[in-house]
Amino acid sequence: MERRNTRRAAIAAALTATAAVLLTGCQGDVGAAGSGAGDGAGGGAGGGSSAPTAPPTTAPSRTAGDTVPASSTSPAPGGSAEPAGGCGAEDLEATAAHQAAVRPQGTGTGAAVVGFTNTSGAPCVVEGFPTVAGAANGSPEMNVPLTVRHTGTAAPVALAPGGRAWVKLTFHQVQGEGEGSCASGEAPVQYSTMVLGLPGGAGRHQVALDDGVFAECDGVVAVTALSAAEPS
Repeated sequence: MERRNTRRAAIAAALTATAAVLLTGCQGDVGAAGSGAGDGAGGGAGGGSSAPTAPPTTAPSRTAGDTVPASSTSPAPGGSAEPAGGCGAEDLEATAAHQAAVRPQGTGTGAAVVGFTNTSGAPCVVEGFPTVAGAANGSPEMNVPLTVRHTGTAAPVALAPGGRAWVKLTFHQVQGEGEGSCASGEAPVQYSTMVLGLPGGAGRHQVALDDGVFAECDGVVAVTALSAAEPS
């Protein structure tokens, strides 16, 4: 009877040990499965042996105040043209002066209009007021400069090939008949031609009056700025 009880106790102990071994193995399998799931779903966050995730490739958003870098590409054809340079003396040709429609009363020239034509094959720009001198017989050094008074405001005048710019000269008028007289008491002066010097290196141009000679008083002339519109 005692031997039978001992055998039963040994069998019970063996079954208990086997159950413990089987339970330990199951727990190990569950832990390994949990570790694998963690590596697959959270490897990027947990580090481990997983490779780092690449940063996003979308461009950052900009606000209205952000500065956008300038493009390094060439401008598209058909952009703004290069600005025209100043007209040179060789680019312009003066027309004969003609009496202005609006001029002081009297028997002298009163007022004359002169045009300057761009005879070159390229556009150019003129701007400003001309100087005026009565042309004496002989060398240019003998010319008589007149006192110039500016009227109006100077602005650039772009001349295409064939384009023309204008100025108007208004003199102190000669009074009376024949050779007349000047209101100041001085004697009138006559010039067969006058020399107009244009600013900016556009040259000195000698012009004649189309129906007579220039007659003026006191050596004073009012001059308009070069303009694209012909003065009256």
